[in-house]
Amino acid sequence: MKYVIQCEQETDGRWIAEIVDLAGVLAYGSVKEEAVAKVEALALRVLAEQIEHKELVPDLSISFMML
Repeated sequence: MKYVIQCEQETDGRWIAEIVDLAGVLAYGSVKEEAVAKVEALALRVLAEQIEHKELVPDLSISFMML
């Protein structure tokens, strides 16, 4: 599975990173790298929950790509 991380800087200077293909997976950071790290960690938690509840067949090849 490959997930695309979309990043954008807010008007107040914060960065937001989001993975649109995973509902609710977005995170803020004071710098872009922080927002990306947080959204990757959140995505892994969401995927683990989906696997645990048999909502997703495990695919051991997961990668992230920033736009």
